[in-house]
Amino acid sequence: MIRARRFPFKSILLLFCLCVVLYAGRDVWLPLVARPLVHEETPSKSEVAVVLAGDPRGNRIRKAAELAKAGYVQEVLVSGPAGMYGVHENDLAIPYMVQLGYPAKLFVPIPHTAHSTREEAVVLIRELERRKIQSFILVTSDYHTARAGRIFRATERALGGGPEMCVVGSPDDDFHVGDWWRNREAQKTVFLEWCKTIATALGV
Repeated sequence: MIRARRFPFKSILLLFCLCVVLYAGRDVWLPLVARPLVHEETPSKSEVAVVLAGDPRGNRIRKAAELAKAGYVQEVLVSGPAGMYGVHENDLAIPYMVQLGYPAKLFVPIPHTAHSTREEAVVLIRELERRKIQSFILVTSDYHTARAGRIFRATERALGGGPEMCVVGSPDDDFHVGDWWRNREAQKTVFLEWCKTIATALGV
């Protein structure tokens, strides 16, 4: 006689209770998922600010301009990969800032053909060395600060050294550590940034 399998009631009840606890405590543990992506440093007086590409809303370059206005830097280098409607990204970003009232001479376009933060780091660090820059502020979106900082410091080591750097984040319109899971765009940002973080750690 075949014995009927006992219904795993206790297991289902335990799983249900776990789900309830996780849901009730989401405001506590979900911020911990995004917090490692952010590693901002206190800005220090430097020669230039370097704005990383990849922010079509202009938050990064506005943050760099604010740092210049506050006296932290005298010049803003704007990274500009190709491919934005047939032009380099810096060719769109700088006129945008001029329209906001900032002087065009504050910004220096750095056009290039890099396709990743790692490739961008090589281009920009070599450009800084060519210009004999000794210190710079790296400006990127807050959710990108931890990964960008690691990549740039690793690139400097690989190249045998580089300028002194601090990393400053610009706010993102959608991403906020404390409630990122409530916004679909922020959810995609966290997912993609973690995928890129893991890929970078694996050397992909």
